[in-house]
Amino acid sequence: MLDIKFIRENKAIIKEAARKKLLDFDVEALLEADNQRLKLVGEVEKLRARQNEASHRIAKVKDEAERDELIEQMKDVKTLREGKEEELKQVLETWKSLLLKVPNIPDISVPEGKDDSENQQIKIWGDRPKFEFAPRGHVELMTNLKLADFERGVKVAGFRGYFLKNEAVLLSMAAWQHAMKIALEGGFVPLLTPVLDRPENFMGTGYLPDGEEDLYKTQDGDYLAGTAEVPTMGYHFDEIVPADRLPYKFIAFSPCYRREAGSHGKDTQGLIRVHEFYKVEQVVLCEASHEESVNWHEKLLANAERFMQDLKIPYRVVVNCTGDLGQGQVKKYDIEAWVPSEGKFRETHSISYFHDFQARRLNTRYRDSEGKLRFVHSLNGTLVASPRILVSLLENYQQADGSVVVPEVLRPYLGKDVIK
Repeated sequence: MLDIKFIRENKAIIKEAARKKLLDFDVEALLEADNQRLKLVGEVEKLRARQNEASHRIAKVKDEAERDELIEQMKDVKTLREGKEEELKQVLETWKSLLLKVPNIPDISVPEGKDDSENQQIKIWGDRPKFEFAPRGHVELMTNLKLADFERGVKVAGFRGYFLKNEAVLLSMAAWQHAMKIALEGGFVPLLTPVLDRPENFMGTGYLPDGEEDLYKTQDGDYLAGTAEVPTMGYHFDEIVPADRLPYKFIAFSPCYRREAGSHGKDTQGLIRVHEFYKVEQVVLCEASHEESVNWHEKLLANAERFMQDLKIPYRVVVNCTGDLGQGQVKKYDIEAWVPSEGKFRETHSISYFHDFQARRLNTRYRDSEGKLRFVHSLNGTLVASPRILVSLLENYQQADGSVVVPEVLRPYLGKDVIK
């Protein structure tokens, strides 16, 4: 959400942001609703003032006939005020719904494009393995090594269901542990977050009102979070946080649930796209400064890159184009890991910053050095998501005999060098 004053003064910029992000948003409709809101607020306030003034006059009038006449006049004013208040209520609903759909403005450094095919590579790291055999896909590797049971996963959980088994479980837990180690060394505060969260948190982070089709909703009206970003951002919902404690740095672990409603027919086999998974997520709240947001964006990316480099998995970094940004994102990096069986890079991490887009919706503020209330800036970024990370890990470390070498940095967690 953006400041309505800024929107009024910069409607051309808002229109351009919507065009670049390929979002259907009518800024003129919002401004018209805002004009109606302001007009009705003024009318209601005047009618309330008339009622208050009349109440004081009635209290002082001693003539009964005059008092009755004033009371009758005020009944008409009250009826008019109540009608205007009802009209204002309806206008406010329209105004708020439109305000929640305002797109955030992409950074000037973000390339314009229609979708992820137009994201721009800015870095590539690591040597891709050169096999003297046809590399096996992760489904074949995991099935042969008894690391997963996809058939029973579907039987129990339905489409995209899976069971991880044996060393795959230990590898996942090792990846989580190593990610936590990186974050804790950087002074991040660990959180184990609730997954069942109230709608306000999804509204605040921008996953509602649009995006509901990708969420699992309970019979009580709550939702299952698709990322620990949601509850972690809600942690300071409607709070004024101490400025001297900024930046807040959280490293949050949670199971995640996504319906993948818009992914019909994509990655129907294996672990690339599943309905439930686990993620270690970085979340930062910092002061309201573009430079501070950019600084932390690069730091969160560096943490994610360190994780990949520690595992020695070849990857590339792309900056997402405007058409591949969400409504609230100012800029986003993706890390994509090399998948030998497919001969291409696949996304494993996303790192984004939002300026005060989320904080406005969540009403998370602090007082600056002059005592003025400001909305914090927010950022988030994957440190590891499992089981997706197992796809590139297993495929890049596979051997000719079908075994898989354990990345050196994870061996202390598994107690072995090779899975066979």
